[in-house]
Amino acid sequence: MEFSPKNPVIQLCLQAMKMEDNNEPENALKTFTQAWETSSHDLEKFITSFFMARHQTNEAEEIRWLELALGFAQRINDDAVNSVLGPIYEKMALCYRQMNDVESFEKYESLAKSSNNTPTDQGPFYHGTKADLGTGDLLTPGGISNYQDGLKMNHIYFTAMVNGAGLAAALAKGEGPDRVYVVEPLGVFEHDPNVTNKKFPGNPTRSYRSESPLKIIGEIKDWSNQSPEDLAKWRKRLDENQGEIIN
Repeated sequence: MEFSPKNPVIQLCLQAMKMEDNNEPENALKTFTQAWETSSHDLEKFITSFFMARHQTNEAEEIRWLELALGFAQRINDDAVNSVLGPIYEKMALCYRQMNDVESFEKYESLAKSSNNTPTDQGPFYHGTKADLGTGDLLTPGGISNYQDGLKMNHIYFTAMVNGAGLAAALAKGEGPDRVYVVEPLGVFEHDPNVTNKKFPGNPTRSYRSESPLKIIGEIKDWSNQSPEDLAKWRKRLDENQGEIIN
């Protein structure tokens, strides 16, 4: 399944995270528990068990939930979740250290250090913009951020989710219709640190960035557009977001 903020389980998680921000841990745990009990797919179960782990009051229960999250992540085995394996191992190592289980601590500390965070996603990849471009054109770093005025971006961003690129196009500055291009990275790329292991564990939106250009190899004409109401909510979030962009 593909990550979507419209997914009912994800919406419950978002509600619970808002409760956390409002210092309502008991209500947050109840809502995360509801999300866990509602989950039916591995990705939903991975996300909800990860959140359940951080609301446990003892190390043994936290480890139990982290083991569940780890199991689902290993079953999914893709770039949406693999970038969180290292942090999960780190959390488990910390729990075992607090339990004075030296052998298990050393095991998971070693696993955390050896975890490879290099993306293996094979695409196809997409970039959303309002720029009118053609096949063979290059998208290069150095543009001005759509999310922070005056910030020159050191990377070019893209995603393996066409609807995510469509949202990026809708939020992009400039005139003209929203465009989603199929792109080929011409150099190495990394997980977008602005979204990876932030609100949600892993890189569920399969978002990446590169210091090298992206070559346009096609254009997508059909994707799931956001409703005007949803777009207004996204723009409001962007206006209210004062967090630093990792550039």
